[in-house]
Amino acid sequence: MASQIDHLVLAGTDLAALVADVAERFGSTPVPGGPHPGRGTRNELVGLGGGRYLELIGPDPDQPPPAGPRQFGIDAITQPTLVAWCARPTRPLADVVAEASAAGFDLGPLAAMSRQRPDGVLLQWRLTFPQLATPDEGTVPFLIDWGGSPHPTTTLPGGVELLDDFPEITVRAADRPTLHARLLTANGEVDLHG
Repeated sequence: MASQIDHLVLAGTDLAALVADVAERFGSTPVPGGPHPGRGTRNELVGLGGGRYLELIGPDPDQPPPAGPRQFGIDAITQPTLVAWCARPTRPLADVVAEASAAGFDLGPLAAMSRQRPDGVLLQWRLTFPQLATPDEGTVPFLIDWGGSPHPTTTLPGGVELLDDFPEITVRAADRPTLHARLLTANGEVDLHG
């Protein structure tokens, strides 16, 4: 499956505190993304260069709590955590999901989502929700197709760079699956961990 990293997901239980921490550590301020209606979350974004970004996500105090748990285990985490990564296939998402299913790998159902940016632009996308046995399996990516919507990076300032990408992925033995990303920021290298 030819794809590239679309974005990384850094979750916290207090989005304002997470944004303030990232701004201080990175030396650059995240850009408000918007709410995820019905999911009880909101995000802010940091461009990572190369059409990639870091999504900061947390509970949205302006929405009622969702009927079930928030995505990415947000309700259960105790500190900001790199919880997921998203790949953007170069082929139609429905084809990739069908081929994976035929090969015996469940990428989960395709779901349509949307959010409105603060400038009023409506973003619409489709993504997969992998069926993970435990939250610790967050090393499995979800997939996204932005369709005709502008990619979120088109309105993000530069200044932060993802230092590791697919060609440089390192796999190491560990007690549990985890994610790690190295970023080059205005304040030097910053490591994010799952």
